[in-house]
Amino acid sequence: MSITTEQLRARAAGTLWLRLAAVALPLLMIAPAFWNGYPLLQWDTGGYLARWYEGYLVPSRSTVFGIYLHFGESSGFWINLAVQSLVTLWLLQLTLRVLSMMQTARFAAISLLLILSTALPWLASMLLTDIFAGLSVLSLFLLIVGGSRISWAEKAALFVFTAFAAATHSATLGVLLGLCVVGWMARPLLGPRLPMSGLAQASLTIVAGSLMLIAANHALSGKWAWTPGGTGVAFGRMMQDGIVARFLNDHCPHEQFKLCPYRNELPATADEFLWGKSMFNTLGRFDGLDDEMGTIVERSLAEYPAWQAWAALRATGQQLLHVATGEGASVWIPHTYGIIERYIPAQVAPMRAARQQNWELNFDYVNWLHVPVALVSMLGLLVLLGHALAQRRLDDLTLLAATVTLALLGNAFICGVISGPHDRYGARMVWVATFVVLMALFRALSDDETKAR
Repeated sequence: MSITTEQLRARAAGTLWLRLAAVALPLLMIAPAFWNGYPLLQWDTGGYLARWYEGYLVPSRSTVFGIYLHFGESSGFWINLAVQSLVTLWLLQLTLRVLSMMQTARFAAISLLLILSTALPWLASMLLTDIFAGLSVLSLFLLIVGGSRISWAEKAALFVFTAFAAATHSATLGVLLGLCVVGWMARPLLGPRLPMSGLAQASLTIVAGSLMLIAANHALSGKWAWTPGGTGVAFGRMMQDGIVARFLNDHCPHEQFKLCPYRNELPATADEFLWGKSMFNTLGRFDGLDDEMGTIVERSLAEYPAWQAWAALRATGQQLLHVATGEGASVWIPHTYGIIERYIPAQVAPMRAARQQNWELNFDYVNWLHVPVALVSMLGLLVLLGHALAQRRLDDLTLLAATVTLALLGNAFICGVISGPHDRYGARMVWVATFVVLMALFRALSDDETKAR
């Protein structure tokens, strides 16, 4: 069959657009960092950076992520942002390809819409674990359903990435574990739609991520231990809900707890208690109160089950609605600045010169768009699933929509119940819902064009 001049021109134009997208999209994905003049920092960034240097474990600060940041220090952390940008675009295009939707123009359009309307580029531009939370849901899904549509090299890369993402944050690991459990439970009903080999590979990433974290903890601290702090964070949420005050009032008359003298002075929020100037500091922080906080958490779960259940349900619902971009990035973050000054002095000058450190970073205008898009996207997921149920259709896009819905619910439950509702926890996951809804819209438009012909 001969190739016409028009076909050659079309191929050349397609190649040109592909090259332009390959150059422009990775840069646009971290455009906020270029605008800032330095990678974006957050309240928690310093705790991760310090892990390489301090030689001990800190609650809720993954040593795996700390090591990852350390390897980017010599570049001013721009290597980290490059990795985050490229991995994001790789997973977006691989998802489109596995679902038989990959076209250069469609990939570029969806990527641009995500960059413009969601937290994704801000997450990719920040030195924080959050970018890996949503991406890991996509990589886990691809491991399960990809089958022969992805190569062995791609499967190996997906496996390593998912395990790494699981090791960067306990909440991410919990969400991935929950998805695997649901997958095994649903397999008798869905059969070949959830291949056993894919589920096995996905489940092994949880094991590999756990071992990666324990090994990193040992390498940096000399202890074979999990990252500490779970009970302390849960204690803060229970204190915020009034459960701790009730427990202390019930038990202090006949039991001696360090917190008894302060039971009428407890702060209103967990953040004030754990990170502000509270009696938590006076009593020795985690070293002085960890055992007592664990005891109160365990006993209050048994003594006030109905209260705990209602608080958990309310926190989950509230977390689903907390989706604003930028929490903890547009405030004064002295701990992170102090860690950089102490351990990475070469980065002090560019860090101090950045717009963020000169109070030029404001997410109010950004969230006028991001919050409505996020909420509509979650509603769109429900519409997509409802339509599929009415049509009795379970294709790969519907399966992805169900996976993302479960991930959003699991993330809201884990983060809302343990840490209390925060916008940061919602924003890091909800952009995946927007991605799925955009895929459904582009597929519908493509089907309409096909029918019109």
